Amino acid sequence: MKNLKKVVISSLSVAVLVGSLSLAGCSGVSEEQMAQLQALRTEVKALEKEIADAKNDKAKIEREIAEKNAKLDECNKLKAEIKKNLDKMGKK
Repeated sequence: MKNLKKVVISSLSVAVLVGSLSLAGCSGVSEEQMAQLQALRTEVKALEKEIADAKNDKAKIEREIAEKNAKLDECNKLKAEIKKNLDKMGKK
């Protein structure tokens, strides 16, 4: 997740740098520079989508873990109750 953020930030930095150099150039923006800028924008959009998908996956997994932990707690409570009842039966 952190690596993905670094890639996005790096891509945005490159895009800004290319854009700045293009604007500062005497001859204006070449078609090649515009193509590179567009490619970087496309890459940034793809990475942002990948980040959103990863966040959705993380949220789903966290919900599943919470559900399983709740079931585990329920099972442990039931186990403790059964053990307590068995201990009572053994003492009689």
